Amino acid sequence: MKEISPQEAYDLMKSDAEYIYLDVRSVPEFEAGHPEGAVNIPLLHFDPNRGMSPNQDFAAVVEAVIPKNAKLVVGCKSGGRSANACQVMSQMGYSSVVNVRGGFGGQVDNFGRVVEAGWSMLGLPVSTESDDNSCYESLHSRTK
Repeated sequence: MKEISPQEAYDLMKSDAEYIYLDVRSVPEFEAGHPEGAVNIPLLHFDPNRGMSPNQDFAAVVEAVIPKNAKLVVGCKSGGRSANACQVMSQMGYSSVVNVRGGFGGQVDNFGRVVEAGWSMLGLPVSTESDDNSCYESLHSRTK
C-alpha cells in the first residue's frame, strides 16, 4: 500500500483536482474538524456507551458514492484506520488508494513523541462544514 504524509496529500490534491480525501474517522471526529473538502465514510462508528464498533455499511456506502477508478487519499486520526480502509478498498477493486500517514491528528510513539505530524498540526486547511456530498448521513442514504 502506498503511504504519503499529510503535506504530500495536500500537495497532491492541489496539483490534481481529481483526488478525493476520504476521511474514515467517526462522524463526531469528522464534525469536530476535517481536511477541507473531505468526504466522510467512517470505518468505525463511535457509541458513547460501547466505544468504537465496525461500520457494517462501510463497503456498501463506498461503492454507492465512489467510483472504482477514483483517485483517493484516505485518512483517519493517526493512520491506522485509514490503512485498514485502504486494504478493504483495494480488495473491493479500488486501484488508486493512498494512505495518509499521521492522518488528521498525528501519530505518536509510546512516549507521546510525534512520529508523524498530522494534517491539523501542519496548519493545512481545516473545515467543520459539510454538505450532502460529504456528510455520512447523506452519503449513507444513497445506499437505500
